[in-house]
Amino acid sequence: MAGAGVQQFTDSDFETEVLKSDKPVLVDFWAEWCMPCRALAPTIDRLATQFAGKAKIGKVDVEKHQQVSFKYQISAIPTVLIFKNGEVRKKFVGMTNEGDLTKALNELVGA
Repeated sequence: MAGAGVQQFTDSDFETEVLKSDKPVLVDFWAEWCMPCRALAPTIDRLATQFAGKAKIGKVDVEKHQQVSFKYQISAIPTVLIFKNGEVRKKFVGMTNEGDLTKALNELVGA
């Protein structure tokens, strides 16, 4: 469900991989059964390629990693959170277009 440049974040590695990252991190909260999540997947894959080396792009399966999902109050999927310096800087709920995600990442990569 994820391209080569897309990481799989878990409850156990979320702090290390996302919160302590020295780069902005886009996290797509999703589930296998979620059709809008599946529709968003190619966009996430393209962002991983576009921002390789500048930002981390990854996914959290809300069914398998409920601690992280609960901590960030994920009540609808897909939800995309973009972190920088351990803090949520941008939040997108539902289907989000590639342009909005690209713009948000560009703002944080350059900041």
